[in-house]
Amino acid sequence: MRSAFIFLLLFFNESFSQEKIVFQSKEAGYDFFRIPAIVQIAKNHLMAFAEGRVNGSGDFGNIDIVYKTSKDGGISWSNLQVLIDNKTLQAGNPAPVMDLMDPLFPKGILYLFYNTGNNHEYEVRKGKGVREVWLIKSTDHGRTWSDPFNITLQVHRPHFPSVNPKYIFKEDWRSYANAPGHALQVKSGKYAGRLLVPANHSFGEPLHSFQDYRAHAFYSDDHGKSFQLSANVDLPGSNESIAAEISNGGVLMNIRNQFGSPRSRILAYSSDGGMSWDTAYYSSSLKDPVCQGSMIGVVNKKKEYLLFSNATALNARDSLSIHVSKDDGHTWKLSLVVTTAPAAFKGDWSAYSDLVIVNNKITGILYERNQYKEIVFKRISNKKIID
Repeated sequence: MRSAFIFLLLFFNESFSQEKIVFQSKEAGYDFFRIPAIVQIAKNHLMAFAEGRVNGSGDFGNIDIVYKTSKDGGISWSNLQVLIDNKTLQAGNPAPVMDLMDPLFPKGILYLFYNTGNNHEYEVRKGKGVREVWLIKSTDHGRTWSDPFNITLQVHRPHFPSVNPKYIFKEDWRSYANAPGHALQVKSGKYAGRLLVPANHSFGEPLHSFQDYRAHAFYSDDHGKSFQLSANVDLPGSNESIAAEISNGGVLMNIRNQFGSPRSRILAYSSDGGMSWDTAYYSSSLKDPVCQGSMIGVVNKKKEYLLFSNATALNARDSLSIHVSKDDGHTWKLSLVVTTAPAAFKGDWSAYSDLVIVNNKITGILYERNQYKEIVFKRISNKKIID
């Protein structure tokens, strides 16, 4: 009897440890938390970011960037901390990345890229507002942070001189958003060390079915001192994007199709580290209900894989799943369903997500659940995902 009791106790403790609510609606004065992003700072040391939305779930208004940390691989989490407070305006789209290749900082530099805005997205698309791009960094694993630095002139092309007389770009980019989700550091090949942030923008007057949107990226080859723009992904409606390194220092970008037809992800390949895109196409293997997704590279038994997470139901944001690719994203196999809505549930059960390497055996996923009322972290063994 005693051995059976110990077995059951270990079983339930292990089951509990695999999933944890990190951000909960109404916590710390925020109505909702949305747009999760997560980064591994060190083995089993994670930092989870989100937008803390003060007055409802809308994308514009009084929105802060908040975070929590975990030092035990996501089993427990710290109290909530506010990182960016843009007063009554929004700060959002957190995109974190660790620079582990700067010789001046052998323990790494944590960068967080984010956006601010002074009007609703559609009004910005009509030329009645501007979204800006900022970064903040930490050299001590998030204990202290630099002052925010505006990099809009380097990575954006707005035409809005009333905010900044230098915002007079003829390209007339309007809406703008990083990622959402983590950014990327290229670790091998000719472009090793490059920091790359997937993003998207609209340009000119709004077009039917969001055809004024294009995905792009921006990158730094000098450890965040300066930034360059990549080429656009030239497919109408290419929108929120995430990137991962593939063979020989190449980059694959996985993109939301805001146009909505087909209901599939867009994949864009780059052989020059994300500066330009050799090819872009709709993936028949990765269905999508027009939502964000996440992608990350993992190594298991010395073999390299890509993992991709998104909501796979086509009539709602539901059935959050993970697909695996063993050939740089050319083919994908459904690995597992992370969560699916209870039978009587109506609405969006599981929406935005972000993947993270916890350690060499565990991958984590931070995701929105239950009509955006909570952001949950789940630990999954690589063996379960890949084998």
